[in-house]
Amino acid sequence: MSGAGPGTGAGTAGAEAGTVSALRSGWRDPDPADRPMMRWWWFGPDQELGEIDRELEAMAAAGLGGAEVAFVHPLRETADRFGSPRMLAALRHAAERARELGLRLDVTLGSGWSFGGPHIGPEHASRRLRWERREISPAPLDVPARLSWPGDGLVGAYVGEGTAPTQWVHVPTATDAEALRIPAGLGPRTVLLAWSEVTGQQVKRSSAGAEGPVLDHLSADATRHHLDVVGEALLGAVPAALLGSVFCDSLEVYEAGWTPRLPEEFARRRGYDPVPVLHRLVTEEAGGEGPDTAQLRVDMGRTLGELVEENFLAVCRDWAADHGVPFRVQAYGEPPVTLSAYRSADLVEGEGAGWKEITACRWASSAAHLLGHGVVSSEVWTWVHSPSFRATPLDLRAEAHDHLLSGITRFVGHGWPYSPPEAPGLGWRFYAAGALDDRSPWWPAMPELTTSLARLCGALRRGERVADVAVLVPADDARTAHAGGFDLFKATRDLIGPRIPAAIRTGGWDFDLVDDPALETLAPNAYPVVVVARSTRMPETTRAWLDAVRAAGGTVIAVEAPACPAQEQVAEAEFGAALRSALPPDVSLRGDGGEIGTVHRRLDDGDLYLVANTGGTVRRVAITPRTPRAHWEVLDPDDGGRRALGDRSSAGAEGEAGGGDEVGGGVDDGAITLELHSYQALVLVGSDGTPARTDAHGDAASLEGTASRAEPHAQLALAGPWTFTSAEDAEREVTLPHSWEGELAPERSCGVYEIEVQIGAEQVPAGARVELDLGPCAPMPRPDGAHGFRAEVRPPVEEIAVVEVDGERAGIIWRAPHRLDLTDRLRPGTHRLRLTVLTTAAGASAVDPHVGPMVEESRRLYGERFALQDLDRALEDVHRGLHEVPVLRILRG
Repeated sequence: MSGAGPGTGAGTAGAEAGTVSALRSGWRDPDPADRPMMRWWWFGPDQELGEIDRELEAMAAAGLGGAEVAFVHPLRETADRFGSPRMLAALRHAAERARELGLRLDVTLGSGWSFGGPHIGPEHASRRLRWERREISPAPLDVPARLSWPGDGLVGAYVGEGTAPTQWVHVPTATDAEALRIPAGLGPRTVLLAWSEVTGQQVKRSSAGAEGPVLDHLSADATRHHLDVVGEALLGAVPAALLGSVFCDSLEVYEAGWTPRLPEEFARRRGYDPVPVLHRLVTEEAGGEGPDTAQLRVDMGRTLGELVEENFLAVCRDWAADHGVPFRVQAYGEPPVTLSAYRSADLVEGEGAGWKEITACRWASSAAHLLGHGVVSSEVWTWVHSPSFRATPLDLRAEAHDHLLSGITRFVGHGWPYSPPEAPGLGWRFYAAGALDDRSPWWPAMPELTTSLARLCGALRRGERVADVAVLVPADDARTAHAGGFDLFKATRDLIGPRIPAAIRTGGWDFDLVDDPALETLAPNAYPVVVVARSTRMPETTRAWLDAVRAAGGTVIAVEAPACPAQEQVAEAEFGAALRSALPPDVSLRGDGGEIGTVHRRLDDGDLYLVANTGGTVRRVAITPRTPRAHWEVLDPDDGGRRALGDRSSAGAEGEAGGGDEVGGGVDDGAITLELHSYQALVLVGSDGTPARTDAHGDAASLEGTASRAEPHAQLALAGPWTFTSAEDAEREVTLPHSWEGELAPERSCGVYEIEVQIGAEQVPAGARVELDLGPCAPMPRPDGAHGFRAEVRPPVEEIAVVEVDGERAGIIWRAPHRLDLTDRLRPGTHRLRLTVLTTAAGASAVDPHVGPMVEESRRLYGERFALQDLDRALEDVHRGLHEVPVLRILRG
């Protein structure tokens, strides 16, 4: 891990030039490398070259940066198999076409997850300990030392007197013995046997021909064998020069807590043979020699963590390096991989929304910060608005902003299902949400979304992230609760609990997780505040590091953590006050309602703050950075505009429906006032050098296409009557608000509204602006039992409106504030205004008669490899149409 920390040069590897001028110059046209990618599900294998080309071209047109190929289960009968020449040729073709289109192509080092397949035999399969307990008589007993299942065997035997022993005796046996001899005793006894057995876990969602056991991630031999068979075939077909990275998903090797070489490795690392005392993993033995139960579990957990890092992650990284391609990984899950294990990978990735929580995104971004990586990606939209095809562009925007608030700087969307052109109905889909491709009727809005996210990702790689608080991962306490394989990330997250991270983030600070191995090189002054939560035990090296923090002038706050001195202890309810007493917030917020999140990046000559509204209501928030700056400006990721802020808080605006400023704001006594609409994000930049361009009076100015708000001169409500048509239906008159729910078939995803608008010369003063406002969002709480992230609002249009004036396209409205500038198109006179409303494909999905037969055919041919989720919720809270009365607003110049 890096020896520096936030604010002291935590590392800028992979970061862009960290100056205000560089930020400004690159803002409008973001680096293509910052565009979101998509996980591209290849079913089968069963791909056609023409369709591969079409889908890559559609990705490029949507502003996506590339694709990560993931080989998953078949959906129809195919003679092809995973790893076949035809599959590998299709992969090579995709890589070459992606390169031609300027897209990145990554590939997963296996099919399904976790890694494994038919090439994995018992000697390479994932393992666990199984404990067998029986009461026996005083007579001697011979126990067969081999199980009937291939590769399983006896690890250890332990005998205790009586039926509830408090003392156990290890019964030695030769490793190659056919039977274990238990000698005679004095009375009834209990025997405890530890068996090494394969977990039996099979690769999930595997392609045809890729079925088989999951490999032993604790064994370098098993990892190398998989890479020799699968990895070499993939990179033999596609040169590294055509690949962005090779990828491993989160580790999901359940109960993996054993490997054949573990006793030898354990003894070498911990200094004693674990086998004679192995029973203490599952017993509470009183007294005896050697470590107690808690210490043995700690030692076992540490050993497992070291083995998965060295024998899986590092082996994959080194293999990838030998082939000239980076190794990207989600390093969390089972076996209990540590946060520091990310040092054994090239590219860091997380997943999961929850900016006020400890998520896998936070786990990954913390590691990236410590390692000095400017790029940290996330698997985003994994369960977005389930079921498939139900997600909206507003859902995608909202979840992506949440990930950015957790320290993420690049996205891999989950995902894009390959579908052949001849597939009936809506086509192929993944079993889980989402299905994010050009089959969604709202897809015309995707280029605007991807460009906005690319701007934000690029900005958040400039300079260095500011995080004042380190939260120590209580790893040893988590290990004492587990006797074998477990998920260290989840266990420590649950120990820390949700209130501590929420208090940090809503209080105006940012934080990193740090673990014991990271402290070996982390400077004691890297963080002003270190939080130790619910820790009862820790390595002596960690205690010494905390002493060094105190000596360097830092503050240690112990939240119900007996491992720290008594004077540092606070109750969880007192934590926020203790943190405020130790350190002023990096950013103070008023009016945020706990829904405004910030990320601070320190530039060479200024400060950058991402400010994001994570809720469904308009928030007018006063922001006071701890670091004062002479000049402030706001950058809007939605249109690439920049705007200087004046010194008046009144420069802001009044509300979403009545004059709110898309980029409104002002400065008053050091507080910057901004108005943020539902799920909107802005970038605030402060500097002391040359200010952003302003007008002659030094007041708020229009910059690069983003106009300041002005007082409305006139408003024209467009209630109707409008003409409405859908597909081949006859034209009819409607008044707004209007929904075609219940009027038209569920699969109807397009409705066209038209109206004639007359604008008088007196209504448009010289220099005035004209905008169309579809209205505010309405809060819509998440339904009970709903799965996946979703924006908790009902927008005024579901989901987008393509706007035309007099037959010419003027733009798309899909995000809050739902407005479009029509100044150049609506001048005095009579105009024809058309709104083409495009929804999701949820309706078409709900009534698609081919879905059931597709699933049944796959099961008939290949067994039950997946189950489509939440199909009964496809039409939940769907209200197609325009839900407010649009307003034409004339604003004085």
